[in-house]
Amino acid sequence: MDWDKLRIFHAVASAGSFTHAGQQLTLSQSAVSRQISALEEEISTPLFQRHARGLTLTDEGELLYTAVSEVLSRLAAAEEALKNIHESPRGPLKITASHGIGAYWLLPRLKEFSKEYPEVEIHLLMDDRELDLSQREADLAVRMRAPVQADLIQRKLFTVHYHMYASKEFLGRQGAPKTLEDICNFPIVVYGETAAPEIREINWLLEHYKKHFRLGCTGSITRINNITGILQAVEVGLGIGVLPDYVAIGHPDLVRVLPEVPAPSFDVHLVYADALRQSKRVAAFRDFLVKGSKDWQY
Repeated sequence: MDWDKLRIFHAVASAGSFTHAGQQLTLSQSAVSRQISALEEEISTPLFQRHARGLTLTDEGELLYTAVSEVLSRLAAAEEALKNIHESPRGPLKITASHGIGAYWLLPRLKEFSKEYPEVEIHLLMDDRELDLSQREADLAVRMRAPVQADLIQRKLFTVHYHMYASKEFLGRQGAPKTLEDICNFPIVVYGETAAPEIREINWLLEHYKKHFRLGCTGSITRINNITGILQAVEVGLGIGVLPDYVAIGHPDLVRVLPEVPAPSFDVHLVYADALRQSKRVAAFRDFLVKGSKDWQY
């Protein structure tokens, strides 16, 4: 079987559609479809069941997908071993983190890491969805929850706390709520409907708003789908929003609202695949973050 076709087959099986696989491979949807049809014709076996919502693997497709995944895993391990021949860490290192962690916590620390390891080429992917580390969509992840997969290694870095914040201008104009029940009389800013599973809990403010909403409440709700939008909305006085303390600490114009009210907190973990245990680049980045994590409690 042609390896290029197998590689495309694996991408389609992982993505669940020709279109998404094509985007990952920088190929057109039609080119991907042709390669899969050619592979199915070559082995005289259908690999996918095609339906309106996408693709699902046939039993034969599942068998081939498992085999190709094992080959890719072994190739990745061999590639890593070859890179580790060099004495110092070098080469690309793909890191994934949520938008908030990536932009406001990780980016400010990358300068120091790059200064210490100039031959490591950082690729930072900021995405609120969790990428598949086992399939090498990324080398490491900084996540707000511990993984459950057995083939992933984790190290706790720090605990991040969330609180309600509003701008000084907003509080001067609207006043401040005296109790959580008062929230329904104030405009609030919350995550949009597309919030990833690990950040949905921080919409507890919205739940309290709905719980205490009653006839005569004057508040309003604005939904925004990332932390930068929520931060900017709170800063311009659009309403009260829930922000991680590591973000708010850099904005002195923000004031903590109802500081005595307990808010969600999350343990932040560094996660990587067991296959990368011996990677010098991964080890260097892991040790860099773990070494400084004692100073990063928020």
